[in-house]
Amino acid sequence: MEIHKAVEESDDIRLKTKYNNAIYVIQRALALYSVEEVAFSFNGGKDSTVLLHLLRAGYYLHKAGTNLSTRDPVNDEITFPIRTIYFESSSAFPEINSFTYDTAFVYKLQMDIIRLDFKSGLEALLKDKPIRAIFLGVRIGDPTAVGQEQFSPSSPGWPPFMRVNPILDWSYRSVFYANLYSCLIKRCLGLSLDLQVTLQLVAFMIQFLTHCCAIPRQTIVKKSTNLHIFCQMGRLERAGRVKKLTSQPLNAVSNGVNHEESHWKSMSTASVIAVGDEILSGTVEDRVGSVLCRKLHSIGWAVSHVSITRNDIDSVADEVDRQKSTNDMVFIYGGVGPLPSDVTVAGIAKAFGVRMAPDEEFEEYLRHLIGERCTGDRNEMAQLPEGITELMHHDKLRVPLIKCQNVIILTATNVAELEKEWDCLIELMKSNELLVMTEPFVSKRLETTLSDVEAAQPLSDIVIKFPDVYTGAYRESRGGSIVITFKGKDEARIRAAAEALCKKFHPGAFSEVD
Repeated sequence: MEIHKAVEESDDIRLKTKYNNAIYVIQRALALYSVEEVAFSFNGGKDSTVLLHLLRAGYYLHKAGTNLSTRDPVNDEITFPIRTIYFESSSAFPEINSFTYDTAFVYKLQMDIIRLDFKSGLEALLKDKPIRAIFLGVRIGDPTAVGQEQFSPSSPGWPPFMRVNPILDWSYRSVFYANLYSCLIKRCLGLSLDLQVTLQLVAFMIQFLTHCCAIPRQTIVKKSTNLHIFCQMGRLERAGRVKKLTSQPLNAVSNGVNHEESHWKSMSTASVIAVGDEILSGTVEDRVGSVLCRKLHSIGWAVSHVSITRNDIDSVADEVDRQKSTNDMVFIYGGVGPLPSDVTVAGIAKAFGVRMAPDEEFEEYLRHLIGERCTGDRNEMAQLPEGITELMHHDKLRVPLIKCQNVIILTATNVAELEKEWDCLIELMKSNELLVMTEPFVSKRLETTLSDVEAAQPLSDIVIKFPDVYTGAYRESRGGSIVITFKGKDEARIRAAAEALCKKFHPGAFSEVD
């Protein structure tokens, strides 16, 4: 079998590992079920095309057994007897149907064409045929992949069968290279018809890059191994299926008063979460949080909540779950890395109800960062929340920022690192509208020696009269002066609120603080 020989001779360790794992799953399935009891769901896409090549190789190895030394892995072809299911749709692109039928002809597939919806078609097929397991080209990141393993029984309400997912842990890169390997091998062997079929699929992928990712064709050809090319492919692969997040309408609260005015309800809000037992115990002073709040205010975002949570998966999950549903964005830092206490990413996955899954793209960055030391526990760092993770790349960052829907994970451990990550985030924001920049907050501070009792009622009147201005007060020491803060988006309203307060007292009762 030519694809087996090609991968075995390849120096691409990652692809070889993925291939061997997939072949093991296929051979395991063929050991559990007879050929008559298995089927292959083929839809003409890149994933199912790769799975077709893997199934042919897996069946060859299963049939040949372990004694491959006396067989020719290129010319010793074995008829592929696994029943192939194709759900033909009137809404499918004509090229997909053409490619599917061409592929079936080349590989002499026993193809059952079903023109019903997937569930109804399966019910009719399983009623007529003794099928107990179906090979599927499902990969992590697919909407249907959440919660699935390599062997997963069908969902409740569906016909009973075993879903077999040999390429569940494959990345876009793995699928692309596996198709490319097949294409190049056919060219070397001079099998023009088969080459035409596989080249057609590769042409579709190049067309996707050219039109959807705006990558010049010559760039794809010259730099097909460039990591960023695959990053763009992987991120945009299922962009049309992703549900767009919408801001949650909030009742803004200022000074303990509920405000229904539009200027408060339309304001973007963020929550800041620090993770670290050392912060809670007082061993480490957290300076990142206060700087982050100031930076959010500088772009017009209101910080609704700041919290510190333990290095515990459940604690992180509970806090993220509370904040992600009531804020436009959640920023979380601390607890990111390979140490036993670094549980932030796992906590986020639990908050969204998804599992941790390997991310080959992120692993590539880790390998560039720490080389071949990326083994054991370090390799766990490449596990990210399944189906909700987006990597945000910037040339100034050694590894990309991680975004899980409306939760952004920062790796900064000090103010200098935060400054760098924030600057990169602002640049990324301008290109993809990650954070909507609005008018920054402006403020005015007044200082007075008045007592709390003297200032309380007049301040309450100001709060009611100027609901669009945040009015707060604090002391730097119990015996010191009161500092009154006016903050908002409208400088004229802030000035008016300050003047209104001053008029309630004798001249000189307040002095302005820089």
